[in-house]
Parts: sequence; structure tokens; C-alpha cells
Amino acid sequence: MWRDHYAHLARYNHWQNGQMLAACATLDDDERKADRGLFFHSIHGTLNHLLLTDRLWLGRFTGQPFPVQSLAQELYSDFPILSQERQRTDQDLADYVATLSEPALDGDLAYLTSTGSPRTLPLRLCLTHLFNHQTHHRGQLTAALGQLGRDFGTTDLIFMPAEA
Repeated sequence: MWRDHYAHLARYNHWQNGQMLAACATLDDDERKADRGLFFHSIHGTLNHLLLTDRLWLGRFTGQPFPVQSLAQELYSDFPILSQERQRTDQDLADYVATLSEPALDGDLAYLTSTGSPRTLPLRLCLTHLFNHQTHHRGQLTAALGQLGRDFGTTDLIFMPAEA
């Protein structure tokens, strides 16, 4: 039940990130990196933040920590590499969700915050946070892309294409 729910969210995440990357690919590097008043300043900065935080959470989930210097750290300055790594990480998230059992989803996740503080929360809450966090920042990206006149496609979960 819950695993199916998170698998659905992982698929949605992958679909939406693909749409965002396709829309962002219509911009030149200066347009992607221009300060647009977003939390992480630019479209590029927001894309980097999302990749970084997904890898941070994935490392917590799998027990293979992903060390970061800050939540604004740039992982990749090159957009094609950033896009490739985004797609790879989306697949890694989907693969992780596929390994979960219903009993595991009832458990807790003990982890260190990005500042090194220990924390324990329900695993389901952490997974929900990861996907909600993605949606939050993709909302910023759609606003920025819309202001630039770029079509980012449909974002509604209920319109996600069916699996082949």
C-alpha cells in the first residue's frame, strides 16, 4: 500500500524533473544562471539544490551518507551533466523505493542533519518530505520558466502518463 504510493510519487518526480529539464534546456546558460530571486537564486541553483538534497536524503535512506558543505553547494556547473545526474538520481530514488517493504515503511529513520545534529523521524514522513520538497522547488522553477515564456508542460499528478 505505502510502497505503491511512494513508487507512484517517485514516478511522478521523475516525470516532472524530465519536463523541467527539457524546459530549462531551451534556455542558454546565462538565462539559467541569472538571479531570479529564487531561494537558491537562479534556475540552475535551484536545480542543483534539488539534486543535492535528493542525494542527501538518498544517502540517509541507504546508509551511505552524501556529505555536503551547504544546501546551496553547486554540484555541477555544466547543465548537460547536471541533467544526466538528475535523471540518474531519479532512477536511484525509484530503485530505492522498490526495495522497501511495508514493515520497513512503519519504521523510523535515524540520521544526521546537514549541520550534523542527530535526528530520528518516521521513514514515511522523511519520504513524504523528499517528494514534497521537490514539488515546492519545482513550483519556483515553473514560475521562473513561465516568466521567461517557456512551456514546462502539465504538472498535475492526475495527468501523469500511464506506465508503458
